[in-house]
Amino acid sequence: MKQRFSSLDVKAIAHELSTILVSLRVANIYDLSSKIILFKFAKPEVKKQLLIDSGFRCHLTDFARTTAAAPSVFVQKLRKSLKTRRVTAVSQIGTDRIIEFQFSDGQYRLYLEFFAGGNVILTDKELKISTLLRNVPEGEGQEPQGPGLTYSLEKRQNYGGVPDLTKERVRDALQTTVNKAIDSAAAGKKIKKKPGDELRKGLATTITELPPILVDHVMKVTGFDSTVQPSAVLENEGLLDHLLLSLGEGRKIVQEVTSSDACKGYILAKTRPGAEIASSEGVDGEQQQKKTNLIYEDFHPFLPRQFEQDPNYTVLPFEIFNKLVDEFFSSIEGQKLESRLTEREANAKRKLDATKAEHAKRIEGLQVVQQINIRKANAIEANAERVREAMDAVNGLIQQGMDWEDIGNLVDRERRRNNPVAAIIVPPLKLYENTITVLLGEEDEGVEDDDDNASDTDSVASDDSGYAATEASAKNAQEIRLSVDINLGLSPYANAREYYGERKMAAVKEQKTVLQSDMALKSAEQKISAELKKGLKQEKPILQPIRKQLWFEKFTWFISSDGYLVLGGKDAQQNEMLYRRYLKKGDVYVHADLHGAPSVIIKNSPSTPDAPIPPSTLSQAGSLAVCASSAWDSKAGMGAWWVNADQVSKSAPTGEFLGTGSFMVRGKKNFLPPAQLLLGLGLMFRISEESKAKHIKHRLYDLPESVSGKDAAKSAPGETTLNTREEINAEHDESDSEDSATDMEEDAERKENPLQPTDRNDDEYESPEQIESPPIQSVKDLTIAEESSVTNPSEPTRTRENELGDDKEDEDPEVTTEADSTTANSLAPGPSGKSTPQNQKKGQQSKRGQRGKAKKMAKYKDQDEEDRAAIEALIGAAAGKQKAEAEAKAKAEREAQRAAASERRRAQQQRQQRETAEHEEIRKMMLEEGIETLDAEEAASLTPLDSLVGTPLPGDEILEAVVVCAPYNALGRCKYKVKLQPGTQKKGKAVKEVLEAWKSASTKKGVVDEKSEDKEKMWPREVELFKALKPEEVINVVPVGKLRVMMAGGAGGSGGDAKGKSNKGAANRGKKK
Repeated sequence: MKQRFSSLDVKAIAHELSTILVSLRVANIYDLSSKIILFKFAKPEVKKQLLIDSGFRCHLTDFARTTAAAPSVFVQKLRKSLKTRRVTAVSQIGTDRIIEFQFSDGQYRLYLEFFAGGNVILTDKELKISTLLRNVPEGEGQEPQGPGLTYSLEKRQNYGGVPDLTKERVRDALQTTVNKAIDSAAAGKKIKKKPGDELRKGLATTITELPPILVDHVMKVTGFDSTVQPSAVLENEGLLDHLLLSLGEGRKIVQEVTSSDACKGYILAKTRPGAEIASSEGVDGEQQQKKTNLIYEDFHPFLPRQFEQDPNYTVLPFEIFNKLVDEFFSSIEGQKLESRLTEREANAKRKLDATKAEHAKRIEGLQVVQQINIRKANAIEANAERVREAMDAVNGLIQQGMDWEDIGNLVDRERRRNNPVAAIIVPPLKLYENTITVLLGEEDEGVEDDDDNASDTDSVASDDSGYAATEASAKNAQEIRLSVDINLGLSPYANAREYYGERKMAAVKEQKTVLQSDMALKSAEQKISAELKKGLKQEKPILQPIRKQLWFEKFTWFISSDGYLVLGGKDAQQNEMLYRRYLKKGDVYVHADLHGAPSVIIKNSPSTPDAPIPPSTLSQAGSLAVCASSAWDSKAGMGAWWVNADQVSKSAPTGEFLGTGSFMVRGKKNFLPPAQLLLGLGLMFRISEESKAKHIKHRLYDLPESVSGKDAAKSAPGETTLNTREEINAEHDESDSEDSATDMEEDAERKENPLQPTDRNDDEYESPEQIESPPIQSVKDLTIAEESSVTNPSEPTRTRENELGDDKEDEDPEVTTEADSTTANSLAPGPSGKSTPQNQKKGQQSKRGQRGKAKKMAKYKDQDEEDRAAIEALIGAAAGKQKAEAEAKAKAEREAQRAAASERRRAQQQRQQRETAEHEEIRKMMLEEGIETLDAEEAASLTPLDSLVGTPLPGDEILEAVVVCAPYNALGRCKYKVKLQPGTQKKGKAVKEVLEAWKSASTKKGVVDEKSEDKEKMWPREVELFKALKPEEVINVVPVGKLRVMMAGGAGGSGGDAKGKSNKGAANRGKKK
């Protein structure tokens, strides 16, 4: 059986992975065992799982596997470096068995080695090893590998490229093979090779791009004799040319393997011994027979000629090589896991059967004792006279004082004389116990009764060798009679009463034993079941294919009791997606005025979009909207409301902007009664297309017109609350006060006037910019005014008043005004200081402060601008000026950036409003014309979902189980379901309890119907499916956080004892949690 990849397998896998994984990101990395690692890659709508078995295999897998509870140190380092990084390249290193993964354009590289012990090595862009699965010491032909060392690629096979296949290269390869053989013979080494296998092995080690199996294949295809010795080929030019031609065919096959995106592959399998009869009698189809009756032996990306016509092998073709490798190794792995689980279950069953057999044998022994005692008592009563004669004879001899041995000899002598009294007495006499043994015939004895009870009689022949010498007829007569012990001190009837008493005591003991046996069996069964459960937890579950989710499972969903698909968003993005992609003509939009309430839509039939939605479906959708909101935690429910699809839009009034998950609802809302806070968790089963015909169409729009008419008549009261589109538009034209916006981000109804802009905060944020722009101009005016005030001193009062007036009119922020004034004053002192003393009149008394100022000006009148700048720099006065200038410049830059950001936001909002308006126009037109824009797969999935059923019918082919969480009254048809109410238990623990309860219930006696005919009981296929469910997958289905489980004592499938009186834990599970 093939265990690891060849170089050609590595080439095919690397080629396929490069077309599949490139552009995907690493979602996570997990441990499956010490040498097996699982990579999960993902991008929108695409998820892949890569399984890496170090040294053996690497392929994409479609099977779910159990991961380790905690990641290893190596996986932790891989996560730290590679998580969320994009795969940019996947390739093979030369022709060696090494695959290189490049992440983030070569910033990180992951190397997978599939030779020797194998390895997984992570390096940086310079090939420095960051971490690796196992450290490799330096050895012969092997460089050391460890953290911090450089990973070498130059020594790999054909790293620089595959050399051309020429005649000289083939001759050199043959000469190398011959030299190796000579050296080995000279050294006395024994090389284990098949006769005639030297040429093939030698070419495989010298022409490394062609694996041995491929060389053997091309030799058979071209008719080259593979048993020819390499030396003979060297001596014959014709053989050398023929060999070159064969190897050229091999190179062509290698190129064909990677000529397309997907590589074909072939599995070579042998038939399982003794499986021919089973396969001929089976009716499950060819694929099932292949899995159960075949043992996989080998696989290749081409079909070897040596196995093509071999009757011992069955060839299974695959179009994708990854699928082939996954099927090959997963089948072997699944068989091993299944055999281990089966062995554990068989051992537990053997222990339990042995305990039951022991108790049954004990009870059977007591019943046999009762029957024998009854027969002996009846025989004594039937032969009372004979018993009396024998007793009197023996008692008489004892009374005469005869010795006990003489009495025995006398009885033997009289028996040989055919004395009838001595003939019924069986030796030896038990006179020390005051008893004798007599042979008595049963009342109404017959041949059949004697044959049946022959095993219960006591054989007397083995007790006396002398008596064994009697005639055969006498022996047979004795064998069919009962040996009865008679007490010589009691009468015959008193002896019979003794046997009746012993029978009664045995009956009482049997009753006690039965009671104790039941308790002991239950205790043993519980103990063995606990050991089995503990052992099964240690074993990994059987491999199950990864279920491909339906398109609507990414939402909160359920199918109503009337058969309508109901979808709810889990967040604002999903609410937006539901509106844009799935809310179509005839659908209904349901919402609740509660924090956290999702947008819920009810999908109507595409063929009859004008058909009304039944009230029960509307009520169930409203219950989901309320339960998924904050009302669940507060335990205070209220009613939801619904509107038609054409009443919901993204076009906001002028000045408003609706964010993601926010919608505008126009027209009248139809309020629903307060919803009950009660959800249900159930299982639905997807059946095959052939099984769908057995189920009655249970959706409203699939029923006959007469039934639909009745339902329409029932829903007429709800229909009267609706307004026509013209009436709604008329009301909207008369007054905009009836408009209301539903904001899913705030999850509450807006109370403001719809005409009032909702983005007024942005306007308030922009208003300071618009007020701050004039001060720049006013500061310039202020500077001019100060300069003019100095040159024209005749009007100082008016200038000051103008300055104060400008300050009062501007009313700028304090910081801005101070910064501008400082800048203006710093520019003015030069001219002002020089002109003031010249314009003063001589003899006029200086005002306060002007005298000191005049002295300073006289002192520094000879300084020019350069001297003043140097002095200011020396004393540090220029630093303040430079700081003020820098602050003013930074402020101007900030204001410019703020204005640009505001302009970008305004442009973005205008663009979004234009796009929304265009989308709304298109959507309105499509709603009026009934045009669908879904993908082909989604459109096909929107047809009646008859393949999902709650209770399968006998004969249905069940494909998979789908978990659904919905209002409890919508799960009426589900066979497996539990109630969920608001509580304090976390949903993760609650989900695990529900799954464990279903699993434990399936182990009870009488619960599972092996024939899959009783709908009230569990079926083996159903048990297999819900046992494969993972709690992590089920948790995401439940839309609430904390809850309380309401579950019956048994399980969803009826059957078995569901009272749970004998088990306290089971009884508690039937109560509120």
